[in-house]
Amino acid sequence: MNGSVATVGRDLGRILEALGGLMLVSLVVPVIWGEYYALPALLISAIIPLGIGRLLYRRFRNAEDPGRLHGMVVAALGWFSVGVFGSLPFLLIAWSIHLGVPGFTTPDQTATLAAFTEPLNAIFESMSGFTGTGLTMTDNEEVLPRTLQWWRTFSEWVGGVGVIVLTTAVLSRPGSGSLTLYESEARSEKIHPSIVSTVRTIWWIFTLFTFVSILALWLAGMPIWGAINHAMTGLSTGGFSITDNSIATYDSAVIDFVLVPIMLLGSIAFPVHYLILQGDLRNFYSDLQTRWVFIYMSIGSALLWSFLYFGGPYETPFDALRYGLFQFVSAATCTGFQTAVDATNVALGRWPAYAQLTVTFGMFVGGAAGSTVGGIKLIRGLTLVKGIRYQIADVFYPQTAIRRLGINGRRLNDEEASREFMEAAIIVVLWITFLVVGTFVLLLTLPSAEYSLANVVFEVASAQGNVGLSSGITGPESLPPVGKVVFLFHMWIGRLEIIPVLVTLRTIFHRGGLYS
Repeated sequence: MNGSVATVGRDLGRILEALGGLMLVSLVVPVIWGEYYALPALLISAIIPLGIGRLLYRRFRNAEDPGRLHGMVVAALGWFSVGVFGSLPFLLIAWSIHLGVPGFTTPDQTATLAAFTEPLNAIFESMSGFTGTGLTMTDNEEVLPRTLQWWRTFSEWVGGVGVIVLTTAVLSRPGSGSLTLYESEARSEKIHPSIVSTVRTIWWIFTLFTFVSILALWLAGMPIWGAINHAMTGLSTGGFSITDNSIATYDSAVIDFVLVPIMLLGSIAFPVHYLILQGDLRNFYSDLQTRWVFIYMSIGSALLWSFLYFGGPYETPFDALRYGLFQFVSAATCTGFQTAVDATNVALGRWPAYAQLTVTFGMFVGGAAGSTVGGIKLIRGLTLVKGIRYQIADVFYPQTAIRRLGINGRRLNDEEASREFMEAAIIVVLWITFLVVGTFVLLLTLPSAEYSLANVVFEVASAQGNVGLSSGITGPESLPPVGKVVFLFHMWIGRLEIIPVLVTLRTIFHRGGLYS
């Protein structure tokens, strides 16, 4: 057996086992809420990935530790598999209600649930959840069974930190193999020398912040079930909601302003959270990314406020601030909560084009690397800006001069600076390339009279940036199957920062598969 296939198969099996475990844990939800008809479907949904994962692991358990190539392939295939198998609760529960479950009372079928009887819609919802995107195939989240509301929330909460981070924490496999997988999920900094200790600390921090966020939202006036779900999806910067109009349903400025710091918490790197919790408050300003999270969010929110107030559509400075601040932070942290909908004010899709493009830019950049956000990440944007300035300034120095490029406390020589600049530039170029391709495909498939170019660019950037804000394009009926497949691909590459997916596709198609 090819050694590479064995390595990938074993680690992919472990990821599927972890996914099955998450479904088993979720069995408590239908029991609590009396949705007993969902138990058989959820149990079958758990058994399938558990069984396949166990078979893969037992078949390949003696495989070698993954190298860099294996790590990227495991990450890409792992996230894709989780998206596919994570769709089973949506698909099977929807069909259980549609067909009925012998011995159980089932609720009436609704159009929202009926959409999930289509496998593509179920996979879309699952991929959107685990990648922390938040675009949805539901017309009305409020009519979903509590079991599916929970599964949507739980998938974003787990996916925000990372499927591989979860797997590493649970399985506790020390060594270079776990480090390789950890880094393949677009992470680099460690909290502790041990990778297992690092991922466990990340989960302790994340769990602590989750409970604090739930309490804050409940005190702000949100019902407890809403507080639990929105705290989990807000902190994980996922953006799924249990209401039809997202956060606009509550129409509360207090809830809006409480959610802003929750989303910001999710956009800061976990190692920085750890240092701050240890009492080292200097990291609020000494860490380059954290400092720029606040600078960037402040500048973007102020700019959007000015567009919305002076250029319409809001008549008071407070309304422009409330909606502008919330929507820019929601976009730039890649959360995707919405308060700008027709039910309470002016829908985001009907904002002026320059206001929509400002929000699009926020989705493009994202927050800090090592956090739960998508986008190109602030560190890459800062690296590009500093690198361009460094290259231009080089003209004014003699050839014998020894120069260093300073990035986040590191002093890089010419070779190191060029490598960092090149890596950042490659990601940005690929990001823009796929954004343009996706926009072109959607323009060909969508009715040209219904959506503007700004609407389409906005929606594609939202999918690829794992944000979830919508200008009205995404939906079970409004988005054609080709568009759903395109968005599935964009969500997948966006969560893994493109490179691992491209490496995996090349590996699969080059010479017929993996090779040593």
